[in-house]
Amino acid sequence: MPNLRYTKDHEWVTVDGDIATVGITEYAQDQLGDIVFVELPEVGRTVAAGEEVAVVESVKAASEVYAPVAGQVAETNPVLSDAPETVNADATGDGWFLRIRMADPGEFDQLLDEAAYAALTGEA
Repeated sequence: MPNLRYTKDHEWVTVDGDIATVGITEYAQDQLGDIVFVELPEVGRTVAAGEEVAVVESVKAASEVYAPVAGQVAETNPVLSDAPETVNADATGDGWFLRIRMADPGEFDQLLDEAAYAALTGEA
């Protein structure tokens, strides 16, 4: 998928126009184990690339989720407040966390492609 990128912190990002959809990778959810709670940001919040935007808690640990691109939070996934386990079931689909209206769409191109992310996780 040409519009799919990753971060070194195990977030995935897809882009549609100027909207970036963000979630955690299969690798990350597998490392966390059973996810029991997700804290999402307020819609309308302005975020910088690399800034903590969400928290995901599992039976093993809590982990931060970072904004892969700068912009404004346009939407959060309402399913996760009642069903955080959706992230375990479909991390790269229905388990998305938030959507960001990108301030600079060029930032997306600087993220890791699938091969670089696979090399990072040792799954290449």
